[in-house]
Amino acid sequence: MNISPNALTVLQSRYLLRDNAGMLCEDPVQLFRRVSNAMARSEKKFGGDEKKVADEFYELMSSLRFLPNSPTLMNAGTPKQQLSACFVLPVEDSLNGIFDTLKHAALIHQSGGGTGFNFSKIRPKNDFLPDSGGTASGPLSFMELFDASTERIKQGGKRRGANMGILNCDHPDIEEFISFKKDPLALRNFNISVGAGDAFLRAVEKNESWNLVHPGSGAVTKTIFAKELWNKIIDNAWATGDPGMIFIDAIERANPTPKQGAINCTNPCGEVPLLPYEACNLGSVNLSLFVMRKNNSAAIDYDTLEKTIFSAVRFLDNVVEENNYILPEIESTVKRNRKIGLGVMGWAEMLIKLGIPYASEEAVSLGNSLMKFINEISERASELLAKERGNFPGWAGSIFSSRTPVRNATRTAIAPTGTIGVIANTSPSIEPLFALAFRREHVLGGKTLLEINETGKKLLESKGLYSNTTMNTILAEGSIEHTALPGEIKSLLQTSHAIAPEWHLRHQAAFQQYTDNAVSKTINLPNNATRGDISEIYMRAWKMRLKGITVFRDGCKPQVMNAGTSCEVCVS
Repeated sequence: MNISPNALTVLQSRYLLRDNAGMLCEDPVQLFRRVSNAMARSEKKFGGDEKKVADEFYELMSSLRFLPNSPTLMNAGTPKQQLSACFVLPVEDSLNGIFDTLKHAALIHQSGGGTGFNFSKIRPKNDFLPDSGGTASGPLSFMELFDASTERIKQGGKRRGANMGILNCDHPDIEEFISFKKDPLALRNFNISVGAGDAFLRAVEKNESWNLVHPGSGAVTKTIFAKELWNKIIDNAWATGDPGMIFIDAIERANPTPKQGAINCTNPCGEVPLLPYEACNLGSVNLSLFVMRKNNSAAIDYDTLEKTIFSAVRFLDNVVEENNYILPEIESTVKRNRKIGLGVMGWAEMLIKLGIPYASEEAVSLGNSLMKFINEISERASELLAKERGNFPGWAGSIFSSRTPVRNATRTAIAPTGTIGVIANTSPSIEPLFALAFRREHVLGGKTLLEINETGKKLLESKGLYSNTTMNTILAEGSIEHTALPGEIKSLLQTSHAIAPEWHLRHQAAFQQYTDNAVSKTINLPNNATRGDISEIYMRAWKMRLKGITVFRDGCKPQVMNAGTSCEVCVS
């Protein structure tokens, strides 16, 4: 088992079990055994071979070819047994409804899950309350309440809670919402996004007026120019990284169970649009480990990838079966649709091993065909499970009702894989390399983790281009942009800030085309990026029929990841 020093640090801090005295009582081998045994118990219900499947799951994880989301690694095989990463909860316009949701969110955070909310049903600030004669405090005040609760409750006692807060672009309080996080202390446990439909984006394009509408009465409370609201969104995204955009019409067009209701919310990172009380169980395939040598060149090992996908889909369906659900409403909704989200990590490193620059037509084309393969195999695996175990109960009213039955209403989703990417020692999700050397600051109780990309280092060594001078440049700057290395090597090892936003978007669109849920994507921009750059990114994302997008301009606020290691470990 190839566990890196940083991976071991993360595992010891958050994942490995401890005894009553707080001492570690398992190692990584035991962790993967614990999880694999717990996830194989479902086999008994369906006449499968529990031991054989447990061994299969162990090999899957211990090889780091696949890892499930963090709550599964943390809680599987323990009394807690809460295995889902993300939940969406409804927020109604009543005090009872709001505080019921607050309680449910607290229980979810305590168990290790994150939550998404759309606050658009709450009446606007200063709205008259006939029952009390007073005025409403508005959705932002309740978001602050949810934020304060999250601050007090770490997820599973091991990490800070995560929330998504969405407000639709026609809500009367949308202007205040957009600028709320300019205060660095505001909503620290929330990602916030504007819920925007096609009508709003068309109004922005045509510079038309836009109505803000009371969510209860439907009365127009204010009319502004759509472009004015758009500019506020862009200005604040430039200044703070928030808000992102959630394209609600694109999400609804892909809703697999439209008769169960419209989808207006996602999980905290945006990759899983969910109905109220739905949860999703996620896992990711480590693409960097599926490159082989074939005819003296590098190629994707599709045979092993296919076997891995079949095992991973079975694993995630077992998660749905074995999960200890926090609320009966969640259990019934999740088991009605049995949504799972198999995604990828290590895309950037796969491309380097294949000799393909991230910023290239070849990379975009490969991403599209590769995700098509993953999606098709995931669907085939779900079809086989449906034959063994039955299709998901919500099948009859779904978009699949005229097709071959499947076990899971969704099978694929591209999650950020920030932490499990560290465990797998690979690049996150479908992002380009952030840097060839960087530091993660203020993590795991204030620690700083230094990382040097081994794939990039091995490439330089294989080409006879590795030297102490080059390595010291990498350690200082995080890239080889300012070295005399050949252009083809610079292209292969190009890092996020040097890659034009167009390529980020095109990779996201390539993967989104064959992803059932959504693609969580943040475009990391250099500090000198302009508001115009962000406006173009957001508008192009909508035109490319993406489901959501976020940006982060380097240095716009304190950040966890910073290029370079601020030290030299080599002497030239």
